[in-house]
Amino acid sequence: MRGFLALRYAFAGGLLLLMSGLSSAATEHFTSDIPLLKVEHLSPEYWLAKQPNAAELLLTPSQIVQRNAQTFAQQAEMTPIAEIPLQFSRAELLKVIEQVSAIPPSPRFFADGKPLQESDWAPIQQQVNRVGVAENTRTQFALVTKRSALLAMPTTLRVFNDSMSLDLNRLQETALFVGEPVAVLHQSADGHWSLVQNYHYSGWVATEALALAPRQQVLAYAEQAPFLVVTGARAFSNYVPNQPQISELQLDMGTRLPLLSAAAVGHNLYGQNPHASYIVQLPTRNAVGQLQLVPALLARNQDVHIGYLPYSTEHIVRQAFKYLGQRYGWGYDYNGVDCTGFLVDIFRSFGLLMPRNSGQQGYGEFGQNVRFTEQSSHNTKLQAIKRAQIGDFIYRPGHVMLYLGESAGEPFVIHAVFDLAYVNAAGEFYRGTLNSVSVTPLAPLYLNAEQSYLDRIYAIKSLR
Repeated sequence: MRGFLALRYAFAGGLLLLMSGLSSAATEHFTSDIPLLKVEHLSPEYWLAKQPNAAELLLTPSQIVQRNAQTFAQQAEMTPIAEIPLQFSRAELLKVIEQVSAIPPSPRFFADGKPLQESDWAPIQQQVNRVGVAENTRTQFALVTKRSALLAMPTTLRVFNDSMSLDLNRLQETALFVGEPVAVLHQSADGHWSLVQNYHYSGWVATEALALAPRQQVLAYAEQAPFLVVTGARAFSNYVPNQPQISELQLDMGTRLPLLSAAAVGHNLYGQNPHASYIVQLPTRNAVGQLQLVPALLARNQDVHIGYLPYSTEHIVRQAFKYLGQRYGWGYDYNGVDCTGFLVDIFRSFGLLMPRNSGQQGYGEFGQNVRFTEQSSHNTKLQAIKRAQIGDFIYRPGHVMLYLGESAGEPFVIHAVFDLAYVNAAGEFYRGTLNSVSVTPLAPLYLNAEQSYLDRIYAIKSLR
């Protein structure tokens, strides 16, 4: 089977090069160890040209609101901030802490390969502060003031599993973004960390990244209109002398910010005329940790949109390619994205919300789902993939990919992915690295020497 696949993809790769009609000048500066990949695949235009109705609206704004309501109803791990309890009993809060911060059952290691012992976990678990949980704890609410890591434990320590990939900190869970509303449930023993819950995840974040406010004010900010949405992989607020909280602040794809007008704030903001910028409202933290909302400027050259983007195939593909080449970041580490964060950010640009983890997404009931069993053949899966729509999700355990369509009969995907493995033209198992948002064919890829991606694909999901 391996030999057949190797010959098939070696032949197909040569055929693609011949069919592409590329001049030697156009191809000599592009080389890749990814099978079947050619430089045209790295452009959104290539894939959109194959989709004649790419600009057609897939869901209206009201349908997106309805879809979100259905997703929250179907996915137990998702809770609207407005529905988080206003207080937790000691037993309830300890249960949350245990779910978030239990010591992993499998070994963890320091960067030098030394395994963590019970004595290494003890000071971290002390910071978790179970003894500080009262009989009843009032829930607080906050807005996030800067992009911040959300962690399994209140520590900056990086720990790894037995594969010892130093890019994958196993205490890193996800990230929080500017303007995101959260419920604050608990604090670490030293107060430097807060246990928070957003709409789809719980974890520890640096307390200095939170600005506390009444729930009504937090929710009002998140729902305020008109609003601006960041549609680039990232945008930055304008430089402001002597105000570091709002100066050149990173704003990530899907971030929603209230939009203000010069009529309200004036024509001189921090020494700059706002006519060539958007005026947005940013959350800041005062000296005692409370919320202060302040105006800030985003230059009109930033990749932003007034309101959510129209939900179309064209915009899905264009949003995805804005991340192309960005370094992979497990749990948004390294200021990057992982496979599910990549999708979450893209679809936040349209106002669509979904679970954070790939298993919660792939096995979840939201959307329209095609499922496979262990007995499903490669051909069954390939035929289902060929029937998929551009922008659908394809799942294997621990990973999700965004479907781009076919090139020369081969299905291609774009995904935030760490490893690269396949059987090469000589029939040998090849392992390289991707470690970025990458365009790849689907069928040739392997997880390891025994299992291909196709072996492990278990679902296709559509959000149309």
